[in-house]
Amino acid sequence: MLVRTVLAAALALMLGSCASRMANEKIDPAFEAPYTLDAGDRLRVVVFGQDGLTNSYAVDSAGKITMPLIGAVEARGKTTSDLSGLIVTRLKGGYIREPHVAVEVESYRPFFILGEVTTAGQYAYVNSLTVESAVAVAGGFSPRALKTGASVARIVDGRTIHAFVPLSYPLRPGDTITVEERWL
Repeated sequence: MLVRTVLAAALALMLGSCASRMANEKIDPAFEAPYTLDAGDRLRVVVFGQDGLTNSYAVDSAGKITMPLIGAVEARGKTTSDLSGLIVTRLKGGYIREPHVAVEVESYRPFFILGEVTTAGQYAYVNSLTVESAVAVAGGFSPRALKTGASVARIVDGRTIHAFVPLSYPLRPGDTITVEERWL
């Protein structure tokens, strides 16, 4: 009888700790910062009235795009509007009198999923991707998976930030999702 009571108490403690993990953890506000560009993103840059400069550009491993006339432009860590302003500034420097530039993401870098899923790996990012849909893309949960949420690693301002999030949480390109193993 004592053994059953001890086991029941231990079980209640473990289940309580799993449930409280979601309730007690707050997501760092930096985790919600605006999306910034990085290697692997493909951009459509439109310079109005300048067909020779309007093109698709890939952000290279150094975090830059290379455009005619102005050369390499730092894109890593910038939003699309930041990059647009930087290109305008560089084009004004002796090339075009009144440049008007629009930058949009043509295709996003992939996301990664690890842990207790059927097929861990790298997958193409699509708009409105959530943790739950990322798990579905990876073939679903393994039998031992914790199904209440997942750990997400995201690079913000050059540093990696981790958060435990619910399955409905929206993902971003470049995120690494880890589906943890449940205790029971």
